[in-house]
Amino acid sequence: MTSPTASATAADTVRAARRLFAERFGGEPVGTWSAPGRANLMGEHTDYNDGFVLPFAIQHRTHVALGVRDDGMIRVASTFDDAAVEVPLAELDALFPARRDEIAEWARYPLGVAWALIGSGATGARGVDLAFASSVPVGAGLSSSAAIEGATASALAHTWGLDVDRVALARAGRRAENEAVGAPTGIMDQMASMLGRADAAIFLDCRSLDAQVVDLGFDDAGLELVVVDTGVSHSHATGGYGERRAACERGAAIMGVAALRDVSVDDLARAEGLMDDVTFRRVRHVVTENQRVLDTVRTLRERVPRAIGELLVASHASMRDDFEISVPELDTAVDAALAAGAVGARMTGGGFGGAAIALVAHDRLEQVTAAVNAAFAASRFTAPTIFTVTPSDGAGRDA
Repeated sequence: MTSPTASATAADTVRAARRLFAERFGGEPVGTWSAPGRANLMGEHTDYNDGFVLPFAIQHRTHVALGVRDDGMIRVASTFDDAAVEVPLAELDALFPARRDEIAEWARYPLGVAWALIGSGATGARGVDLAFASSVPVGAGLSSSAAIEGATASALAHTWGLDVDRVALARAGRRAENEAVGAPTGIMDQMASMLGRADAAIFLDCRSLDAQVVDLGFDDAGLELVVVDTGVSHSHATGGYGERRAACERGAAIMGVAALRDVSVDDLARAEGLMDDVTFRRVRHVVTENQRVLDTVRTLRERVPRAIGELLVASHASMRDDFEISVPELDTAVDAALAAGAVGARMTGGGFGGAAIALVAHDRLEQVTAAVNAAFAASRFTAPTIFTVTPSDGAGRDA
């Protein structure tokens, strides 16, 4: 079976989840819940450095159909995989993290959320069947993983009668990703998926978890946010992401601070004299990216959305040259979009593949799309998938 595409409507994906539930588990679910993927307007690899990020939830969502069981088992099935996974709730603590490799990677996300919620004191846990379908592109840097986690957390919190807020559910998702899956990510994706608001981004302080809504105003300004999914899949559980995180921690230790959040742009001259070149460039990206988030928020609040274009371009250059997480397909997407008149463009997500975003005037959308497709063809890359995203609401029960 294949996953619904990014062009699927929410109704299509809900039907797919309910249909899968009937096929795998029989009967009807008690309800469906969903959570969105996210695009990050600014702030890559700053979250696990206690820094600032500016993501927004997108309209593409993961939906889960849930049924209740009376035998203490949790079963999960997905349109991503023909095989369902079944585990007693009582055995989750033995599986995670020590024996996580025994579980298919996709299934670690929902099972890990259940494990994290139980570990945080959920006393009303009971057996469930969970069937997932999604319109969030997998491997595109749009956080399909956080969408699974957010949908699972919302469904289980309701079913198990948990009196917890959205931040607590985001924390459960992060723990699942860090320990059950083994991906050393921060909390940005989970917070964006849980807290998203229509026509707005979430300005998040990843140290305090203070979150502020920032109106984007793209539509009123005649702008579209375009996603170019390169088709180059990435995984946060593999080495490149972990190596970057280790370099950041090494740089913070050299600077004598708790995290790179505590290093300012003015400190970079001193940092350069203390570190090897690679560590310094990793540090420089995080420090300047934090400043770009602050500058982007200020610009959106005080000026017009078009004014953030240069910040988007500078962010991509920093990820390409200092953090070295771009790939030729991402660079091609960004360069072609800018050459065709995009206001700004950058890769988005953890890197090593995934997607780029471009801020484009309504009347330039066709030209930018054509230019990116032509550039990929000229470079003999696989054709990208190009679509627009709309800032949307966060996780919850489906109507």
